[in-house]
Amino acid sequence: ASPKCTERKINAVIIYDSKLQTPGTLQEAIHDMGFDAILADSNPQPVLPDTVFLTIPTQSTLTSKQIRSTLLKNKGILDVKMSSDQKTAVVTFISSIINGKQIIQIVPGVDLSTSAPEVAPGTCEDASWSQASSVVLRLKIEGMTCHSCTSTIEGKIGKLQGIQQIKVSLDNQEAVVMYQPHLITAEEIKHQIEAAGFIASFKKQPRPLKLSAVDLERLKNAQAKGSETILKENSKNANDTKTIVFRIDGMHCNSCVLNIQSTISTLPSVTNIVVSLEKKSAIINYNPNLISIDVLRKAIEAVSPETFKVSLPDEYENVALFTTLASPLKSPVALRDASQPLTQVVVINIEGMTCNSCVQSIEGVISQKAGVKSIHVSLPNHNGTIEYDPLQTCPEDLRSSIEDMGFDASLSELPVVITRPSPEVQLESHKTEPPSKVSPLHVAKHETKTISKCYVQVTGMTCASCVANIERNLRREDGIHSILVALMAGKAEVRYNPAITHPSAIAELIRELGFGATVMENCDEGDGILELVVRGMTCASCVHKIESTLMKTNGVWRRSFLVSLVFCIPVMGLMIYMMIMDSQLADAHLLPGLSVMNFLSFLLCVPVQMFGGWHFYIQAYKALKHKTANMDVLIVLATSIAFVYSFVILLVAMAEKAKSNPVTFFDTPPMLFVFISLGRWLEHVAKGKTSEALARLISLQATEATIVTLGPDNILLSEEQVDVELVQRGDIVKVIPGGKFPVDGRVIEGHSMVDESLITGEAMPVTKKPGNTVIAGSINQNGSLLISATHVGADTTLSQIVKLVEEAQTSKAPIQQFADKLSGYFVPFIVAVSVVTLFAWIIIGFVDFEIVEKYFLGYNKSISAAEVIIRFAFQASITVLCIACPCSLGLATPTAVMVGTGVGAQNGILIKGGEPLEMAHKVKVVVFDKTGTITHGTPEVMQVRFLVESNRIPHNKMLAIVGTAESNSEHPLGVAITKYCKKELDSETLGTCTDFQVVPGCGISCKVTNIEALLYRKNKMIEENNIKNKYSVLIGNREWMNRNGLLVKSEVDKAMTEHERRGRTAVLAAIDGVLCGLIAIADTVKPEAELAVYTLKSMGLEVVLMTGDNSKTARSIASQVGITKVFAEVLPSHKVAKVKQLQDEGKRVAMVGDGINDSPALAMANVGIAIGTGTDVAIEAADVVLIKDDLMDVVASIDLSRKTVKRIRINFVFALIYNLIGVPIAAGVFLPIGLVLQPWMGSAAMAASSVSVVLSSLLLKMYQKPSSEKLEFRARGQIRHKSPSEISVHIGIDETGTGSPKLSLMDQIINYSRASINSLFSDKRSVNSIVLNEPDKHSLLVGDFGEDDDTAL
Repeated sequence: ASPKCTERKINAVIIYDSKLQTPGTLQEAIHDMGFDAILADSNPQPVLPDTVFLTIPTQSTLTSKQIRSTLLKNKGILDVKMSSDQKTAVVTFISSIINGKQIIQIVPGVDLSTSAPEVAPGTCEDASWSQASSVVLRLKIEGMTCHSCTSTIEGKIGKLQGIQQIKVSLDNQEAVVMYQPHLITAEEIKHQIEAAGFIASFKKQPRPLKLSAVDLERLKNAQAKGSETILKENSKNANDTKTIVFRIDGMHCNSCVLNIQSTISTLPSVTNIVVSLEKKSAIINYNPNLISIDVLRKAIEAVSPETFKVSLPDEYENVALFTTLASPLKSPVALRDASQPLTQVVVINIEGMTCNSCVQSIEGVISQKAGVKSIHVSLPNHNGTIEYDPLQTCPEDLRSSIEDMGFDASLSELPVVITRPSPEVQLESHKTEPPSKVSPLHVAKHETKTISKCYVQVTGMTCASCVANIERNLRREDGIHSILVALMAGKAEVRYNPAITHPSAIAELIRELGFGATVMENCDEGDGILELVVRGMTCASCVHKIESTLMKTNGVWRRSFLVSLVFCIPVMGLMIYMMIMDSQLADAHLLPGLSVMNFLSFLLCVPVQMFGGWHFYIQAYKALKHKTANMDVLIVLATSIAFVYSFVILLVAMAEKAKSNPVTFFDTPPMLFVFISLGRWLEHVAKGKTSEALARLISLQATEATIVTLGPDNILLSEEQVDVELVQRGDIVKVIPGGKFPVDGRVIEGHSMVDESLITGEAMPVTKKPGNTVIAGSINQNGSLLISATHVGADTTLSQIVKLVEEAQTSKAPIQQFADKLSGYFVPFIVAVSVVTLFAWIIIGFVDFEIVEKYFLGYNKSISAAEVIIRFAFQASITVLCIACPCSLGLATPTAVMVGTGVGAQNGILIKGGEPLEMAHKVKVVVFDKTGTITHGTPEVMQVRFLVESNRIPHNKMLAIVGTAESNSEHPLGVAITKYCKKELDSETLGTCTDFQVVPGCGISCKVTNIEALLYRKNKMIEENNIKNKYSVLIGNREWMNRNGLLVKSEVDKAMTEHERRGRTAVLAAIDGVLCGLIAIADTVKPEAELAVYTLKSMGLEVVLMTGDNSKTARSIASQVGITKVFAEVLPSHKVAKVKQLQDEGKRVAMVGDGINDSPALAMANVGIAIGTGTDVAIEAADVVLIKDDLMDVVASIDLSRKTVKRIRINFVFALIYNLIGVPIAAGVFLPIGLVLQPWMGSAAMAASSVSVVLSSLLLKMYQKPSSEKLEFRARGQIRHKSPSEISVHIGIDETGTGSPKLSLMDQIINYSRASINSLFSDKRSVNSIVLNEPDKHSLLVGDFGEDDDTAL
């Protein structure tokens, strides 16, 4: 591709070869000519070349070389390749400079290849070409190194049946193949190239265009038959061709299509035919002077009599056959003028846009491209809608142009065709539907399956029934696949089909339901989202203060509470006064029937009803408008009924001028509102507390960084303060004592202690020296450090943690979804209960008045019996409405999950949401990977045995020689030996090693010098003659020693065997032909592993070890940590099958792994726990991520999960007790025992239920990780190493565990395939993954190399 560089002022567009020139050199060239040149666009745009095939006639006067050189002299032609038979030239050219027609005129006698039309790289070819039905396919081929590769591919593919031409280009790494799709498929061609040993991929997926009835693109592109006679004939009748569409029933497959096409296209009167199997139609371009419609119809039927039924579709009967131009070599422009062609619309998903300037630059560049009619790029939807002319460009072309600008682009759907027929056509088509409308069926076929995700901030949700309401209503909408609403976070996660709907429409739907909704994440569509950088926040409470002040949700309830309280106190005072002072005041009348008491109560009640209850009324109205009921509806019902009933009774009494006072309920609304708004206010305060952990994590983020520039030898040249967002990877950042690390990085200079407690939960400061990694958000304590940034912005560990915790808090535990469903039916149910209570008591009262009389407080004889009954019935039914609360049900899980995940994050345990939390407590089996999980993953020297006396070779001299010899080795065992020797000698440098040779599987040999300085420093005494001593060294296994003529004594052999039995690798060292040392090396077990395994077992869990290592090593490690069941020699891809096998036995499995090669198994397990790793793959696949490399955190994560689930259950008990017990008491079921409730008691109980649930969740904040010291103390004397006989080892995948059912052959096959598929997927997902089918990450101890048990070095 040749980039294009634009100069704005004079608009000089230069197309150049990027291999030879750069924008800078071109700019200089213009400067040298005396002009000022400014690069307006420093990013040159690639220009995509087009390709055309030319057929060279056999009688041509020019040779192929002459034709090539003639063509190459022309501007705009980039390359000309000749086919092996010298009959075809493939010309690559830039269409904006020259076109196919002009190329033919350059070389006389050359014709456009008849077997395929001119193909631009973008045009979407049809699989059935008009005449010879050939298709041009472009393939990208990787792995070609020289011209013999190209000739191999050309030779091999050219011989295949159905291949007409192939040209392979080494420079472009591509092949252009012309083939006949009815003889060979594109897939087969790709397969054949791959069989030759190359990697082939389609530059553009070959696919038949699904032609709609109005899709005349093919016809516009109709080609000549290639011979001059037909050309002449066509030009005579050029204006006489018409187009007809037939409906054909009875076609079964593509061979029917090809049959009809080949038969009908031979008729002299037919210029073109396109048959579509899907649409059961044929579009025929024919000459009406030579043939009639009826004859054509019969001709098609005659292709296969009895099979094909041909008819004219109704809507086409009046379409007077479009006049099209048949002259094929007219340039596309001429065609376009004749009748506006159809345009197509495509939606391209674009990732990587950050702001409006990205949008403008994409729109600017793409709108300049040939054939693009219009483009609209949407930043919030991450997509662009492009209307284009398919004759000039195609979606793939547009997509690659956007990718060339540096964005990730993918096609989201097939193009939709929009036609703009010529005026005369519109006159003639009376019955046709408007051509610009595409039939719904047509669009449905093109509909995409891509699903996008957006987050919507939802305000105004008060309880679980709001959640159920939003979820239920949105699921009904078209284009929405799923929706999860999180009450606590005030967020909705919506998965939707971008072809049907978009985030702002979704937010609008939520707004219609009566809630506030705004699309989250840089939405610029006038939602007024404002980003402020706030400096000077020091801790979580600052974050909280800002959030709560801005959100004002607490404010609403606080105001409501205070208003109600002001008026409620006098009401309560009046009530108490009435009870104590008896009823003189009550009997004082202002008017007949209106007592002072009632009048005062009424006055106090009105403002509460108006102001205190304002918010409730609004919410209830919104809910009822959408035919749903929530908490607010219940409250409003209760208060309004009480108020209206009392008010009406007063009016009636006044009208009747009653002697006695009617009994009113004016005291109910103020007291109800007081308790409810108090409850809501407390609940909001507490909810705020639950997300404090997240706020604290966010507040760890540093806001500024000091970037420094270093000169040679790390000399500081300059330093500047910048916003942390501006730090790039590779920048050098300076962190002063007491400062926060702004990004993740590696220390390059300085020593310090760093406090990482808030991220890893590790209380002790960690020492950092050059080469160590540091985590963003941790605090530097005493020394100044220079770090090189490795992860910045959203990639830092801290950002990942915050993101994980945020996602966890919006996710739902399965138990919660049940609760939300319940809440949806809760309100209608309670209203029904309330009505039933009302009528039940009225009936009971009239049947047996004594019951009511006995339990009705404040009954006096002056009131009529009927009034007493109705008043009592009313009181009971209103109390039912007051006490019922779906809130507490809705809060039971999310509050606990929020606190649980937050506490986990503070302790270095990241749990991804409610589901893993709930699943972890059900786990019965914990499977540990060995390397890097139970062990450190790096081999260490365990023991050195000296085989000669120290007077012959001093021990430190031997260590110096052996360490120097291994310093050139890259093998993990060699590295371990060198590291050990350096540590023992306390030196960073060793001697010099020459003539270094490695024999894989045996050992090394070399010469060592310059070790005296090392020893001299130590001993202060040195023999003069030793100065230039050269030692020849051999290090390796038995076989290596035997090969070099050294005898291994039997006692040494015994010692080696003993080490090998214990899972170690024994290595021998010889100096100057004398065997002088035995070094035992092993991958060491982590110190806390044994305690962790013991604790898990004491929690009632089965512990299994799974490794790719040999069975000896596995057994040795298992005995050290106390595991009795081992799966050894399991390949990474089979780990999945092993986990599945355990699950098939009905066990819930937790898998603990350390990264890449475990990721398939982590994903497969019920709970995947990734330990102490930063590998993105493991974090992706796992459900729980442990930040510290500490096995005790596995215990802690399961413990925390159990505690949280226990808390959730307690919460549910609280919530249900209030409702299950409270409702019957309120309804008066327990009246015979004397239990009766006033409405205000009901509302107090209701408020208490919500608050108690939230407070119960907050108790989780007290959670302490089980400390190792306590557990060690408890386990003292009970931990013991297992003897090898107690350990059952299962090798590979074939052997199922003891006592487990044998898998049938079919199951095994399924397990195998599933395992390999999973490992394949995980491999795709991992950015930096290790090949998945090697054994464990550092599988060093693979024992079976020689006949005897020697290990490779």
